[in-house]
Amino acid sequence: MDASVRMGERLRAARVRAQMSQRTLAEKVGVSHTAISKYERGLDVPGSDVLIRLAQALGVKVEYFFRPSIVTVTVPVYRRRRALPKRARDAIIVQVQDWLERYVEVERLFPEEQAQFQLPPEMKRRVSSLDDVEDVALALRDHWQLGLDPLDNLAELLEDRGIKVGMVEAHDKFDALTLWADGDPVIVLRKGMPGDRQRFSMAHELGHLILEVTEDLDEEKAANRFAAAFLVPRPAAYMELGRRRKHIYIHELHLLKHKYGLSMTAWITRARDLNIISHALAKRLFREFKRRNWWREEPGDPLPPEEPQRMKRLVMRALAEGIITRSRAAELLDKSLREFWREEETRHGLIPAAVCC
Repeated sequence: MDASVRMGERLRAARVRAQMSQRTLAEKVGVSHTAISKYERGLDVPGSDVLIRLAQALGVKVEYFFRPSIVTVTVPVYRRRRALPKRARDAIIVQVQDWLERYVEVERLFPEEQAQFQLPPEMKRRVSSLDDVEDVALALRDHWQLGLDPLDNLAELLEDRGIKVGMVEAHDKFDALTLWADGDPVIVLRKGMPGDRQRFSMAHELGHLILEVTEDLDEEKAANRFAAAFLVPRPAAYMELGRRRKHIYIHELHLLKHKYGLSMTAWITRARDLNIISHALAKRLFREFKRRNWWREEPGDPLPPEEPQRMKRLVMRALAEGIITRSRAAELLDKSLREFWREEETRHGLIPAAVCC
């Protein structure tokens, strides 16, 4: 591909990610919108001063425009609560493409560390009922040797099993998506989701990757059932709640939420689906949640969100071993090292600036 065309594609991608029109970008940079159009179509190349202003306006490094595209992705499957505007969808895809390119670049520095997503060929994945879905969730836990215990960090577990997990800034109508990049499975989440919703979304997307759903079963319902069954296996639910209950206290649901990382409302649904509680009791509990506006924010302390760490670890390792420079590390992290360490200090109490920055 011609260098000017490649740079034009990257410029358009950065503009879409920033959700700017050509005219808005042109005004910020001080050129005509016709010039922006020509740059994006590869008919003209901006001078160095304009290129710097473009990078500043779009919040990217100049090097971004010259980075070759090295990842081919499939059409994503979205998990969303309402219709997502096209501009928001496009911005998500551009962010995902950029993140994956950086991820793959650093991953290639350590080819021996790449986990492969594999499932045993004999594992039954085709499902025609929700009972089948329960069986697949148990079979996957057995294959991954997870037992019935709560999953402490689902993002780390998925990455250890060869599924890339990333997070993007996105419209609040968006929760997650699943796609394949060069044959590898990818799950992308919206930043800022509560931890319980985030974990359910990850498990839901895992369901899309694992299940082969027949036409007579709703795929979204199957993925939802898989998510609940993977996070709280059927035997674990019986162990925690018993086989039959006439009532469940809110405080009990709160404790279970923090033990298994499954929301209180999802626990009610799980108990109803397993016939531990009646549909009538589930309906009364849901009505109480709605009356108290607990649908938006459940009572008690919230579950902290998880954050994928594998890419960060690979970048830090490459930097520590002298494989990449500090500027290259900043480009791969998409932020300066000083900003990166400041965020890590805030999040984890680390103070590495005197040593590393």
